[in-house]
Amino acid sequence: MQYLWAAMGLICVGLAVVGIVLPLLPTVPFLLLAAFFFARSSSRLHTWLVSHGTFGPMILDWQRSGAIRPAAKKAATVSVAAVFGLSVILALPSHVLIIQAVVLSGVMIFIWTRPNG
Repeated sequence: MQYLWAAMGLICVGLAVVGIVLPLLPTVPFLLLAAFFFARSSSRLHTWLVSHGTFGPMILDWQRSGAIRPAAKKAATVSVAAVFGLSVILALPSHVLIIQAVVLSGVMIFIWTRPNG
């Protein structure tokens, strides 16, 4: 089971790295999942992730207090606006836009109501 947790953690890290480049794929949730999986499988990988210069502080903020840094909130907002704007430009059907608006609004409300890290 330990290898399964570790493999899932590595997959999440891989998806997070891809998410750095693709605005549609979130980075931080995959890193949080990776930290969860590594905590159950490998103290070495968990320590590497939470002590990483870029990713570690975000993970520790979340683990300690459910906080999200203001820069991450702004980046998420820009990404969500870009995705929704692209959907409008592509003239997606109105029912798809409504679903997107509801879901993305919920995501933004969640993000902006978290404490600042």
